[in-house]
Amino acid sequence: MFERLQKKWKVNGLQLALILCTFTIGGSATGFVGKKIMNALSIGQDWLWAVIYILLVTLIWPLMVIIVSIPFGQFRFFNAYIHKLGQKMGVIREKK
Repeated sequence: MFERLQKKWKVNGLQLALILCTFTIGGSATGFVGKKIMNALSIGQDWLWAVIYILLVTLIWPLMVIIVSIPFGQFRFFNAYIHKLGQKMGVIREKK
């Protein structure tokens, strides 16, 4: 599985480990920050809380991953990764 990711992303073993750490820490930080924001909003209805939390986490995740990628030295990888993801989702237009 790890060899497949290395080939797909064209990275060496150390870079792959740093990328996976960035994904892990960025995702955890997203959940932490999202929950703090949701607690500050104090929404009483469970279904509304869940919908807003999912939207909030979706918006926070790219920012958190970019921030965490800087100390790990993987900013260029994640900048390109999020750019491609945005293009696939139709949020970012492809350059001509």
